[in-house]
Amino acid sequence: MSYFDLKDKVCIITGSSRGIGRAAAEAMAEAGAKVVISSRKLDACVEVAEAINQKYGEERAIAIAANISDKAALENLVTATLEKYGKIDALVCNAASNPYYGPMQGISDEQFDKILQNNILSNHWLVQFCAPHMAENDGGAIVIVSSVGGFLGSGVIGAYNISKAADMQLARNLAVDWGRKNIRVNCVCPGVVKTDFAKALWENPEQAKAIARATPLKRVGEVDDIGGVIAFLCAPASKFMSGQSLIIDGGMTITGGNI
Repeated sequence: MSYFDLKDKVCIITGSSRGIGRAAAEAMAEAGAKVVISSRKLDACVEVAEAINQKYGEERAIAIAANISDKAALENLVTATLEKYGKIDALVCNAASNPYYGPMQGISDEQFDKILQNNILSNHWLVQFCAPHMAENDGGAIVIVSSVGGFLGSGVIGAYNISKAADMQLARNLAVDWGRKNIRVNCVCPGVVKTDFAKALWENPEQAKAIARATPLKRVGEVDDIGGVIAFLCAPASKFMSGQSLIIDGGMTITGGNI
């Protein structure tokens, strides 16, 4: 057995036209997987898929657009993947939303609903669509991208943190539901990573320096710091791991923000 070989495995990755999702797709393609690039905009997905295929000289990636707030679109994402490849071996639920930045007293019902639907319910939908097919094919791996925010309180991203804490419990429950079918479900919990999604936390140079000072590894995270861990969770190396949440934050949470 090759512990990190994903040759001919088929993986759907949401939110993979950029950021952590794209880094995960590239890491998995490098390990031999066939990756389905998905986000709201088809042209952005096509660009990433073409770049991966150009790098590896074969059809290692395809693009299928889907909005995570649209249940029918997510079902089509799964159906189209099965029509192309005939199976699904791994699912990475990476796409998420955070339409509000500020104290929870000011969040609207519509904003709160969107966070809960896109960050929790959409993951539940995708697992409902994918897991039965994995079960018919001797199992698979599911990775939900949560956040260290799920362990912390916040005065500015409270609802987002609530949704990410719920994702960890979702993974635990799904690990129980599907373990007998050899389907593993885990979370990754990134700290502050240089993505467009997290710009409000790191784009200010002084704020970025403060984050680095409070992090034992003395830097803000990069997307490939997370992508490789996601690939590991889909690979044979993690075959006896399920229901867990891996913190990938350079050590920030162990310091309490003070070093």
